[in-house]
Amino acid sequence: MLRPTSHPAAVRRPTLAERVGDWFGVDEDWERVPADPRAAARHDVLVGLALVALTSLTLELARSAGAFEGVDEPAWLLHLLAASGAVPLIWRRRYPLAVMVLCYAHFLGVGLAVPVVTTTVSLQVVYFVALCTAVAWARDRRAMVLTVGLTVLVMFLWIVWDVAVGTGLQGIIDQLELDDGHPGLIDPAVAMVGYTWMINLAFFFGAIAAGQLMWRAARRQAQLTEQAATIERQAAELQEQAVVEERLRIARELHDVVAHHVSVIGIHATAARRLVAKDPDAAAAPLATIETASREAVTQMRGLLGTLRSGTGPGAPAAAASVGAGGADDAGTTGTDRSPEPGLGDLPGLCAAADGLDVTLRTVEDPPGAAAAVPAPVGLSLYRTVQEALTNVRKHSTGRRVSVVVRVERPAPGTPRAAGTGDRFAHGFAEVEVLDDGRPLAAAGGSGLGLLGVRERVATHGGVAEIGPRLTGGYRVRVRLPLPAAGPDLQERP
Repeated sequence: MLRPTSHPAAVRRPTLAERVGDWFGVDEDWERVPADPRAAARHDVLVGLALVALTSLTLELARSAGAFEGVDEPAWLLHLLAASGAVPLIWRRRYPLAVMVLCYAHFLGVGLAVPVVTTTVSLQVVYFVALCTAVAWARDRRAMVLTVGLTVLVMFLWIVWDVAVGTGLQGIIDQLELDDGHPGLIDPAVAMVGYTWMINLAFFFGAIAAGQLMWRAARRQAQLTEQAATIERQAAELQEQAVVEERLRIARELHDVVAHHVSVIGIHATAARRLVAKDPDAAAAPLATIETASREAVTQMRGLLGTLRSGTGPGAPAAAASVGAGGADDAGTTGTDRSPEPGLGDLPGLCAAADGLDVTLRTVEDPPGAAAAVPAPVGLSLYRTVQEALTNVRKHSTGRRVSVVVRVERPAPGTPRAAGTGDRFAHGFAEVEVLDDGRPLAAAGGSGLGLLGVRERVATHGGVAEIGPRLTGGYRVRVRLPLPAAGPDLQERP
């Protein structure tokens, strides 16, 4: 016996009331308020006063044209009745629902007493603006739906009463003198009822639709603004985190460099101790090496502390603490990995290993051999700069031909500095320049955090960086770092 197969429960479709409520945002917790309440209040006062003057002027024009024949009320009373309808608009955005109720109460009251006053164009504009503002600016959306719904219902009941019981329809028929017949296909009474309903439907629901579209546009703009602020905040946090991580990496690498200097000091101190009793003159050389190494170690440590102290994020103190508490052993480049940190001498291997890139490496040094004497921290930072630049070309550029130029200049003692080099480069400089011939990939936008790390390294050494697109095409990364005062070669590692 076959059993009926079970079907998943049908998805319940929202009812019409739920759809209407969703469109009007009755369950939204967002409230629309003016960005500048004071400016909005001043604007509403000006608009309200302008409409008051306009209603009075329109009524006088209509009265002068004979539209108020047969009306016994004095002119000042007619002007007062017309102007009073526009006065509530002065508070239209502060109390949108109350203003709408007052305006339509004015319509009913004046319409029963002096109907011709409410038919002026300016008052019709006032009623439209009041309804549209109520929908667009009401903060309680559920109360808005109920209040607007009841108001529109009352207005249509009033129209039914005016047509069925009042003299509006019969008066129009008598004015047109169509008692004996009608020129159209539709009976005049039916035509006038249909015409009146179409006008009022367009008036009321047009105002409601316009106000709701304004509210939804404002809500969407607020959502976009909030999303933009969130993205900006997250980007700032990500950038801050990247800065802290890069500073921690720099600190660990410089920790190894300073440790190297300390090792050099220890070795030469041992040699000097053994020579000082036997040959004091021979002990002068290791003592001079100790002096130079200690000074360079202190200089590098000052640069390290300056970098860490300049941190503004919450991670900066943690980075400094990890370094001060032996944090270098936590990094992949230190701890169990005792291989030397890379420098300028390792650039040929780095360029040869750049997959998919045709890299040309050229070294310019003055005097010859100056590149080999570049201090280890400077060489390491230049190596990392080239490494980051090649990575960016490979991932984010169409270029496949890259030129890497290393320049090292160490002026001889007493030689005047070149014009424009500045005091920071008084003892020479070491520089790398990476050029490519490509253009950025449209779908490979990077975060820019790698180049931010390059700038952090440059700031650590007090150098300068030029990073950006070239006018002739391609991209340029150029970093120049100052060299310390000339001394014994400290590049040799124990």
